[in-house]
Amino acid sequence: MPKISEKKYKEVILYLAKKLGGEIRGKKKLAKLLYFVDFDFFEKFQKYFIGDTYKALPMGPFPVTMEKVLADMTNEKKIVVKSQRDRVDYNPTEIYKATEDPARNVFSDEEKNILDRVVLKYGNLTGKQLEDLTHAEAPYIGTAPNQEIAYELAFYRGTNLSEDA
Repeated sequence: MPKISEKKYKEVILYLAKKLGGEIRGKKKLAKLLYFVDFDFFEKFQKYFIGDTYKALPMGPFPVTMEKVLADMTNEKKIVVKSQRDRVDYNPTEIYKATEDPARNVFSDEEKNILDRVVLKYGNLTGKQLEDLTHAEAPYIGTAPNQEIAYELAFYRGTNLSEDA
């Protein structure tokens, strides 16, 4: 595994939030968007983008470093986290609101293309819809519960990553 660049990790979160109207609604949604960023990039370019370790948890792939990065971003005032109860019988939704723009110069053109693709393809879906999608993918299916998902399983997803997709 590569060493994770926390600066780049933070910029990815800011970029996704800004592209999604300034905020990301839900921890599950953020976790799945990061998964798609990392696994789409690895599938297409055979190299790591963020390079976090993902565990096959009951609600789908979960990046193990995400919560630490979010805590750091909150302390640095790069994001504000608020909870909103949408329904009485549901847990409150954590909303991650970006307070600054991402530094786009940290991304290569390849990375920007994948980020934009993920926003376009998955950005309007709910956390539950993203959970269902990831549960149907080879990396999650091929990994024992609570174990690390191997990036190499991305090659078995059959994703259409052509330029016009």
